[in-house]
Amino acid sequence: MSQQGGRPAGHEDDWWGQLYDDSTDDTGPTAAPDSLDDRFASVKTTVTGRPAPPPRDALPADREGPGRTGASGRGGGRDAGRADGATSVDGDEPGRTAPEETGAAATSPSRRSTGSLTTSVAPPADSGTSVPLPEQRTAWDRPPSAPGAESLAPPAPLPAPPPSAVDYVGSGPPTYEPEPTALPAAEPDGLGELVADTVLDGARYGSCTLRAVSLRGDSARYRGEPRRDALLTARFGAGEQALVLVAVATGARATPGAHLAAAEACRWIGQAVGRSHLQLVEDIRAARRGELKSGLHRLTDRSLGRLRAGATEQGVDPEEYTASLRCLLLPADPDCRTRVFFGVGDGGLFRLRDGTWQDIEPEVTPEDSHGDPVIGFGPQPAKTFADSPEGDRFTMDLGIPTPPSPFEPAPQPPREPFRFRASVACPGDALVMCSAGLADPLRGEPALCAYLARRWSGRTPPGLAAFLADAQVRVKGYADDRTAAAVWEA
Repeated sequence: MSQQGGRPAGHEDDWWGQLYDDSTDDTGPTAAPDSLDDRFASVKTTVTGRPAPPPRDALPADREGPGRTGASGRGGGRDAGRADGATSVDGDEPGRTAPEETGAAATSPSRRSTGSLTTSVAPPADSGTSVPLPEQRTAWDRPPSAPGAESLAPPAPLPAPPPSAVDYVGSGPPTYEPEPTALPAAEPDGLGELVADTVLDGARYGSCTLRAVSLRGDSARYRGEPRRDALLTARFGAGEQALVLVAVATGARATPGAHLAAAEACRWIGQAVGRSHLQLVEDIRAARRGELKSGLHRLTDRSLGRLRAGATEQGVDPEEYTASLRCLLLPADPDCRTRVFFGVGDGGLFRLRDGTWQDIEPEVTPEDSHGDPVIGFGPQPAKTFADSPEGDRFTMDLGIPTPPSPFEPAPQPPREPFRFRASVACPGDALVMCSAGLADPLRGEPALCAYLARRWSGRTPPGLAAFLADAQVRVKGYADDRTAAAVWEA
């Protein structure tokens, strides 16, 4: 048919006239109505699908009689109907789809158009074409309601249980909302200074699995302040010579650039450890505790010294542009189970063994408070003669400050003591290094300790989402930023 709504030309004219001409007598009753509307309904059923019929051997006897049109023949009457009201295409069973046909009836269909809708019908004479059985069809060819479609389609996944069903522990709910509210203020020329509300990371090297998270506290979320905690996870080297560094820094409270100081502290210590990672790996393998402690002490002092020197250059008070810094070194060698912790400032170091928490924060010794001098601390307060045993009594009584003596060295500024610990991990241990935002509630709320002990005591480490959900379980009265790095030993 060349035009929509026209009549076919050529050798098909006689067949078309015999089939649809009003002057042509009916050839007798057929198994199904054969009007244009009936054919449209048949095609519509083919496209939209319908429930499959029962098996052939389950049909009643009267449907197997000579009045029923089989797959190899078809009646030509157009006004005859069926008792069940079902229509079929080319004598197929109800529910069969025309695209499955093969042979001349499927490859050379005749078309008749009605308006903009075109239907496809097969010639009246069937040449012995066969229709594939249901088991020969694919999942795409089978109607949605056909038997067996559910077995071919993948089963619907079961809803995963929530990683953590606890929002808070303790005497009552916290004051602030559990989700972020206000965003920190941004400057058009300072978009690089923005920090995300939450940072999540993880890895697996050697015999340990690492999970690390840093999230903004409820108080900062409510006030629209940036997260003061910074987190750095980095790997230096490759293979068994690789060294994993986890650095956690916290900027000074109530200072404008606290988040920038924390990020810079992590960056300085990361660069220092990265340049010395080969020597550090050798010292860790050989258990050279003295060399490790002195070397890491120098690296920490120099990193924080550069931070404070930069504050002086920017005209910022060094006591405000500073940060606490805590680090963890993890060798990638599976035969080395030594874990090294070092740093300065507040925070916590805990070990979960056999379901029991152990506070293994290193004790500070006098030598840890007086190490190598830190460079770049800026101007220092003047020292008077009254501060020395030979001080001028007259000047001291009058309260008149005097310049320092050029023969005495300037006093060192106050600084946090250096903390260091090297320990050998056992299978099943979980080592947790965290900032003060999580260390304080762990030490002050037994319910949080019990909850995290249940969650983290298994030999299978939690996934990233589960670890995040566990780390953000809130406690009333503790609303600071939380940063934690946990290491599970296989």
